[in-house]
Amino acid sequence: QVQLVESGGGLVQPGGSLRLSCAASGFTFSSYTMNWYRRAPGKERELVAAISSAGSSTNYRDSVKGRFTISRDNAKNTMYLQMNSLKPEDTAVYYCNVRRYNADYWGQGTQVTVSS
Repeated sequence: QVQLVESGGGLVQPGGSLRLSCAASGFTFSSYTMNWYRRAPGKERELVAAISSAGSSTNYRDSVKGRFTISRDNAKNTMYLQMNSLKPEDTAVYYCNVRRYNADYWGQGTQVTVSS
């Protein structure tokens, strides 16, 4: 079965950096677009970044452009999100996502807290 496991979250000061990882199993990772979403307290879940199956195409929400970088290693079945210049408004639970056959699969999420 599809399994997505996020890691790398934590507490960081404004301006700091974190690197999130998403380890995938149970499907052919290299065949699917992968996504990072986040949900901040009291807000709807939002798409942060997406990467095509081969990693040749990426997309970001405007608020993270120039600060976050999505990448993947298909040999390791792993996706990453490098987050730099973090802001308090980036505080959220970050989720890894894949859509297969019109079904969404999610990891358990990893908490990112940006605070001084």
